[in-house]
Amino acid sequence: MMYIILISLICGILSGYFILPENIISSLDSIASFALNLLILSVGIDLGLNKEVFYKLKKTGFKVLLVPLSIIFGSLIGGLIAGFIFNMPSNLSLSIASGFGWYSLSGVILSNICGAEAGTIAFLTNVFRELFAVLTISLLADKLTKITAIAPAGATSMDTTLPLIAEATDEETVVISFINGALLSSLVPILVPLLYNLK
Repeated sequence: MMYIILISLICGILSGYFILPENIISSLDSIASFALNLLILSVGIDLGLNKEVFYKLKKTGFKVLLVPLSIIFGSLIGGLIAGFIFNMPSNLSLSIASGFGWYSLSGVILSNICGAEAGTIAFLTNVFRELFAVLTISLLADKLTKITAIAPAGATSMDTTLPLIAEATDEETVVISFINGALLSSLVPILVPLLYNLK
């Protein structure tokens, strides 16, 4: 799976550089959104057909929340460590880490709060998180446990990376992944400004 993703990325770069005209860029966003929504629809249909998954999740109960709570804790600890390494104020490093991979929103929020430099760092940090997730989801599911494949995806586990998680894991993990993504996505606009203001 990881090789297919890398080959697709390389083919896209080469096509964009050597073959496709520049005016296609305006259409790419619409094409990507359509393809992503189609993939999410197929994941939803697959889940809907497997009714046993929801019964298993009902039995699991509040343990489902351990996944997003662990990801929040791990992301914030990682943000603090990175901030210490790069001599960054802890409130800024925590607010960047609390983007949880949602680069467009966290970048905009931090740009508005404390300027373009912080917004750019938040944007790039969360872009790289999503890229890291794309490259490691299948590897983590294969070498560790299926549930660990959700961790690098963060907030994107309900949309962008959900099809990759579905491909690498099982239906139960996909439902947990969606819940995780929904919860983290709802926390991003709260935590980013809240943690930045902890001065």
